[in-house]
Amino acid sequence: MDIVNIIAVVAAIASLLAALAHVGYLALLNSAANKRAGGGPIADYVRSRWPIAGGTTAASVVALLFTAGGTVMDILAVLLAVGSGAVATKALQSTQARYRSGS
Repeated sequence: MDIVNIIAVVAAIASLLAALAHVGYLALLNSAANKRAGGGPIADYVRSRWPIAGGTTAASVVALLFTAGGTVMDILAVLLAVGSGAVATKALQSTQARYRSGS
């Protein structure tokens, strides 16, 4: 493994973790909304966020798969991982800010 590949793998794993954190948060939020009366608006919001969560997760998995290629694929993997990780993190932060309790 060369240094570019190591960087690509680390970036892809970090991106995947960010995307899965967003998916997990949406799943927990959806579960809580479905269990309580009046949770319809929250469930609707969560439903509108699933495409973003799914897209960033898929892009992160593709980036991880790209790391199996050569140096050019590693560079593409880093670019894809950084992009999808940034989108997933921003989406997670905006969802958390919208439904943060205790503030």
